[in-house]
Amino acid sequence: MSYKRIEQYDPETTETLAEHVKAILSLIGEDDTREGLLKTPERVAKALQFLTRGYEEDGAEIIKSALFEEDYKHMVVVKDIELYSLCEHHMMPFIGKAHVAYIPDGKITGLSKIARVVECYARRLQVQERLTEQIRDCIQDALNPLGVAVVIEAMHTCMSMRGVEKTNAVTTTSAFSGVFLASSRTRSEFLSLIGKN
Repeated sequence: MSYKRIEQYDPETTETLAEHVKAILSLIGEDDTREGLLKTPERVAKALQFLTRGYEEDGAEIIKSALFEEDYKHMVVVKDIELYSLCEHHMMPFIGKAHVAYIPDGKITGLSKIARVVECYARRLQVQERLTEQIRDCIQDALNPLGVAVVIEAMHTCMSMRGVEKTNAVTTTSAFSGVFLASSRTRSEFLSLIGKN
């Protein structure tokens, strides 16, 4: 038996977006009645809803859905979290990975929740700098740990496919709170664990 993922899309939103995509196709000189493009407006409408579904999610609720009392006060690192987002300036993808750490203060969260928080904020129109800080702030506010560290490395297709066309450029951003800000030793340990030191 084969598995088929079922995704729900708002019919009215899908129809409205599809109408605009059809107009865009005409404006760039395409024939929107061509066989290969007949279903493109609807496909793009659904893709846009999928790629921006983070607007419907609450990062704090994700963290709080799996909170556990635990007397562990050492670093928890989740690294190499795949990240796919859309640049808000050109609505082109940027793709990379996030490395996230926190030091608990009586509470931990499920490890998958860290990856889900990254996904929640990545699936919005973004700039990498804001995304990095949103992940940090969400975990800091929802979990209240001793500190949070976030590093994101990403390749922006708006730089590689257009504009300066630099295909090997990678952008790195970081955001720290608590002990990661106060202690260079703690920060260095994190950077070493993710292979950046």
